[in-house]
Amino acid sequence: MSEPISGGAAAGAAGAAAFKAMGGAAGVSAGATGLAAIVVMIMMKPRSTAEWAVALISTVVGSVAGGAAVVQYYGLQAWTHEYIGLVALFGLVFSCGLPAWAVVRWMFNFIERRRDKDLAQVAGEVRDAVTGGNHG
Repeated sequence: MSEPISGGAAAGAAGAAAFKAMGGAAGVSAGATGLAAIVVMIMMKPRSTAEWAVALISTVVGSVAGGAAVVQYYGLQAWTHEYIGLVALFGLVFSCGLPAWAVVRWMFNFIERRRDKDLAQVAGEVRDAVTGGNHG
């Protein structure tokens, strides 16, 4: 006969089973992505509907693709087999989405300020910024 388990342990086991049933790694990715998007939009209020859409899309793609790239690079796929590993991956995916909108915004601001320049002028400006003006 097996020993009885406490109510807390049973609730924890039920919670872990429900979490995995809701999608496991996919649920982690969706939840973390959504929270990252909310945090970004609260901290950096979009100035327009278009900027809101860009923020949402950038954060979602940054979370999912960035999180997946980090998991793949560091070989963390085994973490999906345990509840606590899924929690850790939630934080990782969330963190990957946070800088995405800022990077996209910086890129568009850079492009907008150089709207009237041709490609060679922009490439030269980028080269000067990277090399500190040293071409040799």
